[in-house]
Amino acid sequence: MANEFTTQEEISELIAHEAAVIIYFYSDNCSPCLSLRPKVKQLIDEEYPEIKFALVNSEKYPALPATYGVFANPTIILFFEGREYRRESKYISIPQLSEAIERPYNMIFEK
Repeated sequence: MANEFTTQEEISELIAHEAAVIIYFYSDNCSPCLSLRPKVKQLIDEEYPEIKFALVNSEKYPALPATYGVFANPTIILFFEGREYRRESKYISIPQLSEAIERPYNMIFEK
């Protein structure tokens, strides 16, 4: 289930305690952000259910994207075992994202 995160502490705790996390930075005034979000959510729900999906509104909470070096929306940061594994920004391909997730996901969760 997608959760809206509002503080650095919440995000840090999620990354520290979960094996896989994807953080989706977006803006309500960004059309690509709004059209891509359900596609990413569907991919995670259907193909990679062990990944925790977190949302961060870059406009409402500008300190959070700054902390992660996010300068454009949408931006996706994928963490495996507490480490940043992949970062995608602006033009995000769902098939390429899935391909990037598949191998480490299968290794961690032995799918």
